[in-house]
Amino acid sequence: QVQLVESGGGLVHPGGSLTLSCAASGNILSIFAMGWYRRAPGKQRELVATITTSNNTNYADSVEGRFTISRDNAWSTVYLRMCGLTPEDTADYHCNAASGAGDYWGQGTHVTVSS
Repeated sequence: QVQLVESGGGLVHPGGSLTLSCAASGNILSIFAMGWYRRAPGKQRELVATITTSNNTNYADSVEGRFTISRDNAWSTVYLRMCGLTPEDTADYHCNAASGAGDYWGQGTHVTVSS
């Protein structure tokens, strides 16, 4: 089992920045990739960014160049640095861990981008 707890969401003005954190605990040695997903109001969940054990990263086209995913070497925390935020980035952001035992999800943290 892997437990994930997200933090760092909140209200930010357009053009502002936020850093989300995802704290992982439990069987973190089984994790081989982690990622951030988001669900905007009235829309389906979409991938934002992922990072692997080899630190290979992947980003949605909509956030490429604005968001940066990173992690510590122990997989205990994964970050999502978000810059140049727009109202279209308003969503619930969820952390995901892919492990040998399956996928795990956090409860999410909400981001609102508004003036």
